[in-house]
Amino acid sequence: MTKPTAAEQQNLLSMPPEEYMNPHQSDYFLRLLRFERQELLEHIDYLKTQLQRSEQQGDEADKAIREEELRLLFRQIDRESRLLPKIDAAMQRIHHGEYGYCRETGDPIGLARLLLRPTAELSIDAKIKQERVEAQYRK
Repeated sequence: MTKPTAAEQQNLLSMPPEEYMNPHQSDYFLRLLRFERQELLEHIDYLKTQLQRSEQQGDEADKAIREEELRLLFRQIDRESRLLPKIDAAMQRIHHGEYGYCRETGDPIGLARLLLRPTAELSIDAKIKQERVEAQYRK
């Protein structure tokens, strides 16, 4: 599975706004999401192999360093594992014709935002509003 090219991305960005989420764009994002999902799975597998490295020798400082490495590995695996359902959900939205549109407002999310975060479900305005509400509840 290969990553979509920069030329394909430029072609995407050069399309007129009225052609938003046409079949070519949907196909591009589906291929991008599949590529990112495969890369993510491979990286998680690599991290899991790093967990299996056993270094029980050494003094207390070496053991403490290894424990910190393990803690960071677990945290990274957890974080990356939580991204998989988001990628799967984005691919489902493509199949249902809902990809690229804000789930709150129905407005287009925009190609530039989707290229930076292909799993985005909210437009910039809706995301800012959501973050403000979350910040108020944290106080």
